[in-house]
Amino acid sequence: MGLLTILLIITTAWFIYNFIVAYHSKQANQEQLLRKIGYGKSMGLFALITGIFGQLNGFVAMFDAIEGLIASGGELKPYMVFGAIKVTMIVTMYGILIYLFSLMLWFVLSILIEKKLENQDSV
Repeated sequence: MGLLTILLIITTAWFIYNFIVAYHSKQANQEQLLRKIGYGKSMGLFALITGIFGQLNGFVAMFDAIEGLIASGGELKPYMVFGAIKVTMIVTMYGILIYLFSLMLWFVLSILIEKKLENQDSV
């Protein structure tokens, strides 16, 4: 979760920095500015993949715990498995939220930059 939070901060900072640079640029290449904003979307996708990888690591830990419980003669109850699955899904949901946030920022900032450049061209 800490890594995903760092990715969220980096992605947000990337969008803000490149939006400010693009918005205050006098001579701007629209394609280049939009491509840089698109890199933030790729960082959000990386956060999603990292969340899925975190869930897979959680499943491995869950299966190890189940194996240890059964090897020690303990009894496995269904609510234990369901609770563990619920916990492993938190990381994936966080990764999905970061990706959706990056898509939303990309969409809004791309529209704002395009409108600004259109207004700059018409003046």
